[in-house]
Amino acid sequence: MPTSYVRLSAGRQAMPEAMQALAFMAGANSIFYGDKLLTTGNPEADHDAELLAKLDLYPEGQAPKPRPDLHHHHHHD
Repeated sequence: MPTSYVRLSAGRQAMPEAMQALAFMAGANSIFYGDKLLTTGNPEADHDAELLAKLDLYPEGQAPKPRPDLHHHHHHD
C-alpha cells in the first residue's frame, strides 16, 4: 500500500486515542487535519497534533529533523 491513502474521517473524533492508534498501526495513513475541515471548524486540531506526535507520526513532508542530542552512543570497553 505504499502509494495508497487510507483515511480515517467521519466519526474519528469519537474514537478513543487507543483505537485511533490501532487504526494507524494497521495501515491508516490519512486524516482531515487543520483548523477547518471542508466547511466546518475543527476544534480538535491541537489534539490531533498531540496524538500524531505521541505516535511519532507527522504530516507528509513534515517529518522532524533528527536531533543529535537524542542519539545514544554505546561505548564498549
